Amino acid sequence: MRSEFVWSLLGLLVVIGVVADGARGRPGGWAPVDPKTPHVVEMGKFAVEAHNKEAHTDLKFGGVVKAESQVVSGINYRITLEATGGAAKIYEAVVWEKAWEKFISLTSFRPVD
Repeated sequence: MRSEFVWSLLGLLVVIGVVADGARGRPGGWAPVDPKTPHVVEMGKFAVEAHNKEAHTDLKFGGVVKAESQVVSGINYRITLEATGGAAKIYEAVVWEKAWEKFISLTSFRPVD
């Protein structure tokens, strides 16, 4: 029971940190987030793994190029990332997270022209 509380509190602090870093008073709008933040990198890796499962591909995560967050019922992360599957390509992924519920879902994943 105590560990659940600690994990919930930690998740809430991560959400608050990301929102405070990026939201800058624009609820509902997209705000820039540091692409090197470990949590954002985790979301980028998750996006590639989830896309691989859905599309039966074998992309390899290369790194986050750009990231934005949006406060919704949780947080949407719009992540521009590099992935390789032969040649390196740039993709845009949207990941929806509700940290307090331990819920993460890939909303979209598309190549960037």
